[in-house]
Amino acid sequence: MKYLIVGLGNPGREYAETRHNVGFKVLDAFVAKKGGDAADIRFKTDRLGDVTSVRVKNKMLTLLKPSTYMNLSGKAVAYWMQKENIPIENVLIVVDDIAFDFGVLRMRSKGSDGGHNGLKDICTVLGSQNYSRLRVGVGGDFSRGQQIDYVLGEWSEAEKEKMGEVTDDAIKAIENFALMGVDKAMNIVNTKKSPKE
Repeated sequence: MKYLIVGLGNPGREYAETRHNVGFKVLDAFVAKKGGDAADIRFKTDRLGDVTSVRVKNKMLTLLKPSTYMNLSGKAVAYWMQKENIPIENVLIVVDDIAFDFGVLRMRSKGSDGGHNGLKDICTVLGSQNYSRLRVGVGGDFSRGQQIDYVLGEWSEAEKEKMGEVTDDAIKAIENFALMGVDKAMNIVNTKKSPKE
């Protein structure tokens, strides 16, 4: 059984530590964790993104970090779905969300884009909102009109200290999605508390 796990973000060193790139950060942590078992697990630059494959028990996960920039993520998602012959129900998008406090995770099997340009483009290209998404809370502590500056801003020192716990929880959520299915994974993810203060 094959799955496509897509971490949304923007390519380039200047975006690496920004809140908008938490999808990239989660997938990097996933590869780092699995790399302890097999050193050949690492991202390779391919068409429309950086890609690698990770086996979780009897499931094969293709991990994708699109190189198309956030607002054009749909093109990369559609290409890799087709290339790997992965149905939409086996796609999970990992994305930042300002509606939740830092570190809060929420999984959904479908739904609106919530104003997120990456999800909006995926919906437009796929012609469907019926793909699963793992929303990673990045907080919303910004003034009116400052949303772009906030999501393109870098993590605070306090957030950096807790990031390991957040990525560990997200990795577990991704594994549960593949092993249990989205409904059971949602029940686990959506009841977990945020990282302790």
